[in-house]
This record gives sequence, structure tokens and C-alpha cells, in this order.
Amino acid sequence: MSKKNVIIIGAAGRDFHNFNTYYRDDENSIVVAFTAAQIPDIDGRKYPRELAGDLYPNGIPIYLESELPALIKKLNVDDCVFSYSDVTYQKVMEVSAIVNSAGANFILLGPRDTMVKSTKPLIAVGAIRTGCGKSQTSRKVIEILMEKGLKVVAIRHPMPYGDLAAQKVQRFAEISDLKKHDCTIEEMEEYEPHVVRGNVIYAGVDYEAILRAAENDPDGCDVVLWDGGNNDFPFYKPDLNITVVDPHRAGHELRYYPGEVTLRMADVVVINKMDSAAPEDIQTVRENIEKLAPEATVIDGTSPIMVDDPQVIKGKRVLVVEDGPTLTHGGMKLGAGTVAAQKYGASELIDPRPYTVGKLAETFKIYPGIGVLLPAMGYSDQQLKDLETTINNTDCDAVVIGTPIDLGRLINITKPSTRVYYDLQEIGYPDLKTVLDEFVKKI
Repeated sequence: MSKKNVIIIGAAGRDFHNFNTYYRDDENSIVVAFTAAQIPDIDGRKYPRELAGDLYPNGIPIYLESELPALIKKLNVDDCVFSYSDVTYQKVMEVSAIVNSAGANFILLGPRDTMVKSTKPLIAVGAIRTGCGKSQTSRKVIEILMEKGLKVVAIRHPMPYGDLAAQKVQRFAEISDLKKHDCTIEEMEEYEPHVVRGNVIYAGVDYEAILRAAENDPDGCDVVLWDGGNNDFPFYKPDLNITVVDPHRAGHELRYYPGEVTLRMADVVVINKMDSAAPEDIQTVRENIEKLAPEATVIDGTSPIMVDDPQVIKGKRVLVVEDGPTLTHGGMKLGAGTVAAQKYGASELIDPRPYTVGKLAETFKIYPGIGVLLPAMGYSDQQLKDLETTINNTDCDAVVIGTPIDLGRLINITKPSTRVYYDLQEIGYPDLKTVLDEFVKKI
């Protein structure tokens, strides 16, 4: 029986996990390439031999997704495995059409073949889109469990944008660990809020090795929390599966892959941002939850906004800096910074587009729907420099920083600025404490 030639279509995350769990030791298949999308500057690398295993002594090359039709023919590919998230069903089937028209099979791997089982009780937090509020939900779950005296270790969905071999298993327990592991802004946005609260969080590339390290963390581990990325379903088999939905994007739970999968799998659904959403959109989301996850416990919630200094905003012309992925492939038209600017009385939101330089200018060309908000892009040193230059060039009175990290620690902002903070706050009952009380009784 001849081996099947396989391409894994990805974005430096789920693609590597699918390879590690399904293909790495499969002698009936050979992964001849990965393709890359969504994340800038990750093509042209290799998935290194240290991670690829004995069947791949030369590693596996990574190409741009735009090269997919030519690669299928050149490498005589049999199967193409779609392995990234937060895309419309239209986009998934467009890629399927490209693959099929070039002669190959189009494959979606599911949970049974890709989930790793933990030796510890495991809670997963996911969402139907990027930017729904997974991070603050994860933090709230950890706080409740810690109040019960349990040691919780978080594991974050991968964002391996640097040296993949060096990033096999990463542990973050102190702010200095962010520098030690050469984190991008996008990684810091996810890791730093855990670390500053005294939580340990793991990430990296090889998620079975990461899970085993977390289970045996030197500070102890009673419960593992999977802090998901985008709208992906968990890499680990959950004992409790929590999905966050966003009424600001009502109906997206039916139109984005694999967000609908995540919702259908949910034991608990958190409807976030209810304080700032339209009642008819909240009702649409409720009806869709009832259709897709009728057995799930539904929790109503908000993410109240606070800032360091409201006077920096009041009456001022402000530049709003938001979480990058939320604005780009997340497609949001507002974020925490925008809500804060409106709440605290900004006179005007200043459009950064006339002042953008370098990589940031390219970002606006790729994602023209971003509008008058500035995404905090920082996948590279050059992007960080371009972000700093753009902020300081913009003709505004002040800067509202809606990202969940201390951006001023990374770049020199010469204008008055204030940070935005937000945490999950449940409305009425049931709430997460009620759910977690029941969970703890079973472990």
C-alpha cells in the first residue's frame, strides 16, 4: 500500500496539533507540506525535525496558502486537511473547491482523533468567535476554583510564531518569562493577564508534552484549564466544556467554523456583553443556543469596563488601540477600548489610517473593514516599531489602550494614555460558581 501524500492547511496552531496527534507516527501517510494563513510572516519556515519525529528527519516545509493549487500538483497530494479556525463556512468551502479542483481530497479532522486525555480534571473554555470573552471567563473560572483551595494550571491554545523547536513546551509564571520566551504582543495579551494574577500558564507547540508538564507542574496541579483560541474546539478531552457567545455578532454561531462545533459541544454557554448588546440580538443568540445546545446551562454575563484615568478620555480626541486579532480575522467593529471611549465621554475617535506606516499600513490593506480603530499588531519587532510610530504620529489628544497588556512596557507612547480593564460579571443565576460547585463535587 503506497503512502498518501498530505498537506495540512493551517495558521501555526491547530495544524501542528493535528499533525502531532494524527500524522506524526502514521506510516501510511506522509505530510509533504504545511500551508500558512491569517498570521503574517510565518511562511518560509519549517516544522522542525525535533518536533516532526523520526519519519521526518528533514522537517516539513511551510508555504503560503496561495501556493496550494500548485503544491497539490507538484507534490502529487492525495489529502488536504483544513486546520485553522474563525472562518466562515463560505471560506471553508472555497478552500475545499480549490483543493478538489486540483484533484485532492478535502478533510476536516474531528475531536475523537485529535483530543488528548488528561490525567487531571479538565475544564475547557472556548467561544463561537475571536473576541467573545474567553480570557475573562477563564480567569473567572480560575478565581472560583482557587477560592476552593484548588491549584489550577492553565494551558493556552497555541500561538507559536518564533523558534518552533524552542517553543515545544513553554511555562509562564512571572512577567520575566514573557521576555524569556520572546513573546509577541498577541501572545502577551493572552499570557500576561494570568501571570499578573499569580496563575501559571503553559503554551507552545507539542500539546501532549505541554499537558503532561502542566499536570506535573512544580507548584502543583489539581485542575487543568484549557484557555481556547479563536473559536476552535479543545485540544484536550474536557470534563466540563464552557463556550462563550457574543450578541454583538448574533447569528455568527451558525456561520463560522468551527464555532458551531464548539457551541454544539458545550455543557455551559456564557452569553457575554449583554449590557451593551441589543435585546433582539440577545434573543437571537438565545434561540440559537436552544437549537444547537438545548441541554447546556446558560449563564448571562457582562464584561464591565474600567480605566486607569477617565480624565484622559473625557472631552478628548482619542486614538483607540484594540486587540489585533479581534479586529482582523475576528471582524469586530469595536472592542473594549471603543466602549471605554464612549462610556467616559471622548469627543471624537481619531482615524489612524492617514498615519499608519510599514506593516500596519499593510494590515489595513488586508483588512479594510477595521475602520477608525488601531489593531495592536506585534508579531515582530518591526510591527512593534510600526505600532509605536503610528501611535505617536497620530493627531490625537490621548490614547485609549484596549489590549489586555501594559503596552507602555513594550513601546514608548509619547501621548497621554490610559489602559482599559474588563472582567466577567454574571447576571443572576445560574452562575459559574453554581456550575463549578457541582463540578468540584464530582472530581
